[in-house]
Amino acid sequence: MKKETSHIIDWLDQNFFRFIVKVIYPQYKRPRRGYEKHYRVLYDFAFMQKVMGFNRMVPWPVDFRSKLRGWRLIEKGVMCDPGDSPGVYINAHGGLKMGDNVEIAPNTTIVTTNHYKYDQRKTSKTKGVTIGSNVWIGANCVILPGAKIGDEVTVGAGCVVSGEIPSKSTVVRGDDSIKIIPKTKDYEWDIYKEQLT
Repeated sequence: MKKETSHIIDWLDQNFFRFIVKVIYPQYKRPRRGYEKHYRVLYDFAFMQKVMGFNRMVPWPVDFRSKLRGWRLIEKGVMCDPGDSPGVYINAHGGLKMGDNVEIAPNTTIVTTNHYKYDQRKTSKTKGVTIGSNVWIGANCVILPGAKIGDEVTVGAGCVVSGEIPSKSTVVRGDDSIKIIPKTKDYEWDIYKEQLT
């Protein structure tokens, strides 16, 4: 009986709930299995986002405690849902490009344009942020305008990134600035073999 119930729940999740997720979140592209059940995506995001109106127009799941400004200027790949963690703030008015498999931890800020320091009514010339594929950005990070983060980068919690971070590296906080540590192995998970929702 328990096994039959499990099969029914799995069938409902892979067919009925997956269909609903695809309808209300057309840009949601995650592994069909092994990530999060489709009914959990609906439970965690749909009511607050689509009914209550927090980030309503964004076509991927966004936590109601996060804020996306200029979301139409975000170019993103698969397995990448900017704002799905709580407390994320993204100002994408300067342009934000994100690759595949990018995860952003809670309370992170990404700012793609800023005020001009000699006249705050204007924006500065430095604009845009680029983030590669297979990137993890830890909690409480700040990514500033002009930042370019390569592929297979891990940004440790609390880092402030304003320049270029080379691919295959780990970024950690130092005493006075960030430290960039090269990675010694390639990224192991081949995300392109996954069957996506």
